[in-house]
Amino acid sequence: MRLLWILALKELRDGLRNRWIAAAIILLGGLALALSLLGSAPTGSVRVSMLDISVISLASLSVYLIPLIALMLSFDALVGEFERGTMLLLLTYPVTRWQVIMGKFLGHVLILFIAIFAGYGGAMLIMVAATGGSIEGWPAYVSMMLNSLVLGAVFVALGYLISVLVKERATAAGAAIGLWLVFVVLYDLMLFGVLLLDKGQLISQQLFSMLMLVSPTDTYRILNLSMFENVSQAAGIAGVASKAGLSGVLLTGVLFTWIVAPLAVTLLVFQRREL
Repeated sequence: MRLLWILALKELRDGLRNRWIAAAIILLGGLALALSLLGSAPTGSVRVSMLDISVISLASLSVYLIPLIALMLSFDALVGEFERGTMLLLLTYPVTRWQVIMGKFLGHVLILFIAIFAGYGGAMLIMVAATGGSIEGWPAYVSMMLNSLVLGAVFVALGYLISVLVKERATAAGAAIGLWLVFVVLYDLMLFGVLLLDKGQLISQQLFSMLMLVSPTDTYRILNLSMFENVSQAAGIAGVASKAGLSGVLLTGVLFTWIVAPLAVTLLVFQRREL
């Protein structure tokens, strides 16, 4: 564990030196405030707080920004070390290959943790102050921040998989952009296209919901918009997840599977790769 934290802190220092953390905090915090300072609004018989509304806005924002930030952090984590010749130097120290991967992973997740909780958390404090100290809706907001960290960890793991499979940093950058486009844009377009062509004849609501679980970004969106009553009512999807059998445990499990599987493949490939 000591070696893991040494490697993790090295990645954190690199993030501070390259101003990654400061840029991410400003970006996330600024956009969070811009989207969230809209006040509370009534929805049916339930009064939805500013923080509840913010969860809806920020869940949609995070689907675009968090994966992008995570991929930019991780796409060259391994291939960049190989190109610079520092990976061989690193492995001359008493550290194993799995410790290199997990140390880097912990470091990048720590960078995301600081960025998300400082950016979104700072925006929450400003919103609470703007509403006279009201903290109504804070459980959903904090849950959204934690889920955003998990989503970031998913794309850090996917970035590592790209980084260990390619030979050049430029190729890794292109693959990372392609992966972002697939999960954030193209997969949803394909699903809705299939739904329009089907016209409700073959694809049931439950099957459609299961197809959405193929994408970690859709899983994240469903998790944030369906697990708290006020948020789900304001988003207009109250009861949808429960009718489709999508519990919070299942959705969270799917996201963690998206972390474990790419990391496992990355470790396997890295163990067999010649330096």
